[in-house]
Amino acid sequence: MALAVDSPALTSRAAAEAYVGGVCFKLGPPELVGAELEWLTACPGDDLRRPSPQRLAGALGHHAPTSVAPESPAIPLPGGSAVTVEPGGQIELSSAPHASVRELCTAMSADSAELMSLLRSAAIAPVPGAADRERSADRILQHPRYAAMEQLFTRVGPFGKLMMCNTAAVQVSVDAGIDRAQARRRWQLLNAIGPALVAAFADSPRLCGAPGDEWASQRMRTWLELDRDRTRAPEGSPVPVADYAAWSLDVPLLCVVGSGSSWAAPEGASFADWIDGALDDELGREPTTKDLDYHLTTLFPPVRARGHLEVRYLDAQPGDGWRVPIAVVAALTSSEAVAEQALSIADGTVGQWRTAARRGLRDGELRGAAVQLLELAAAHAEDAGFAGEIGLAAARCRRRLSPSQERNR
Repeated sequence: MALAVDSPALTSRAAAEAYVGGVCFKLGPPELVGAELEWLTACPGDDLRRPSPQRLAGALGHHAPTSVAPESPAIPLPGGSAVTVEPGGQIELSSAPHASVRELCTAMSADSAELMSLLRSAAIAPVPGAADRERSADRILQHPRYAAMEQLFTRVGPFGKLMMCNTAAVQVSVDAGIDRAQARRRWQLLNAIGPALVAAFADSPRLCGAPGDEWASQRMRTWLELDRDRTRAPEGSPVPVADYAAWSLDVPLLCVVGSGSSWAAPEGASFADWIDGALDDELGREPTTKDLDYHLTTLFPPVRARGHLEVRYLDAQPGDGWRVPIAVVAALTSSEAVAEQALSIADGTVGQWRTAARRGLRDGELRGAAVQLLELAAAHAEDAGFAGEIGLAAARCRRRLSPSQERNR
């Protein structure tokens, strides 16, 4: 039970909600931007077999995460990005926070080039796309967290394991805001523009193992289907700090660190149940702040509060196309005036996550909102270079083309 050492016990719901509000919404001037990039990986010439943890550890050397090399120092790449490995062998780069989009993209470009060089040295290659079209969902990491996750999600259907093993995303992080009022507005904005941006950057029409017909974003579909209690936080909440805290405590536990070899949690029990003492007999101890910290990492809403606000709804993009959604999110959050315009544009598409994932730019209302949002972002981009890239993306959306369709013309 190492997680509980030197960690205060939580004995009331009020104390737990106050703790969540403090750690999930860190207030201050919104000055920084960060990102996470994911790539599916394979061993070419070997039926696209997934690389083993040992092969990944050998390729990454002292940059390897402890999930594949327990004794690794996990040193960030030269540009400051940390390397992680996801359950299906996806490689993820998590940037350091930067003061500008240009600085962020320069650092991540250098780090992604270094990462690809390391992978090539071990005959590991990135697999293009945000969703794996060829391979079944096979988990290579045997960590108890992922075993518990797979066990829980499999009760719902195939989408949980598909998300874990066969999808890749671009994530963008921005500061929460200078005070609670600004945090509320930024929270509302990032949720409101989500469906239109899902449509704008949808690039995963096919996913091996996903039943039914094509969707514009099969990757986003997996999140919508796998566990709705865990993936649908209060959207555009008028009191995001309080409402997010309350929601997080009521989400069923995914796992409990140290609860046996599997970390399995009592079925259907929430963190609030644990606080109330309902799990005393099963778990044998009170929950602590470290338990709550870990529980918060098992929540996957479209916009996740992690001190900053993390946009999680964007598909991985072809080539260096990841730069565009990062620049778009940064531009649309660059000022209160721009945010108000973006909210007005997105008003008719708020909450249309499923339509965005299924139809993407084929839906006229979402397409119109996507084009207008990207044109607004281009007008307020950090510099002329990003303005031009975003403008090209807006023109692509007007033509109803996905990023890969545009790239392959």
